[in-house]
Formats: sequence, C-alpha cells, structure tokens
Amino acid sequence: MTSDQALYLMMGLLENAVMIAGPVLGAALVGGVFIGVLQTATQINEMSIAYVVKAGCVLLVFVFAGSALMAKTMSYTKTHFNNIAKVVR
Repeated sequence: MTSDQALYLMMGLLENAVMIAGPVLGAALVGGVFIGVLQTATQINEMSIAYVVKAGCVLLVFVFAGSALMAKTMSYTKTHFNNIAKVVR
C-alpha cells in the first residue's frame, strides 16, 4: 500500500464521518441556537429546556434520515471489508 492509497482511505473515512455526523450535529446546533435566543429573549435560564430540544432535534434527524445515514455507513463498511486483502498487501 502506498502513501497515496493510505491518504485516499483516510480522506474517504473523514468524508463519510462528516456526511454521517453532519446532519445530526447540525440539527443539535440549530436547536441549541434557537433555544438560546428564545431563552435570552424571555430571560428563562433553565438548562434542561435546551437539552430536551437538542435531543428532540437529534431524534427527528434519526427518524427522518436515519435509514439514509445507516445505508451510507453500511455501504462504506462493506466496501472496506471487501478491500481488506488489497490494503494488507
């Protein structure tokens, strides 16, 4: 395995990590910012509200996009399990 091939594998790993974790983290970010602005406007400083909203946003992402995220994960895993012989040589 050359260094170019190793770099290609690492690039694919990072790309898939961003594609899988991005929507989940993005939803938590948007929910957290929305609740932060709402709490600032209403002067309510309760941390559990932000936690519940973030958890709800993440749950919604898993409900609506979970199958696509899992399909991407399974595709990546199957591809690399099938290419183990090429990597080891």
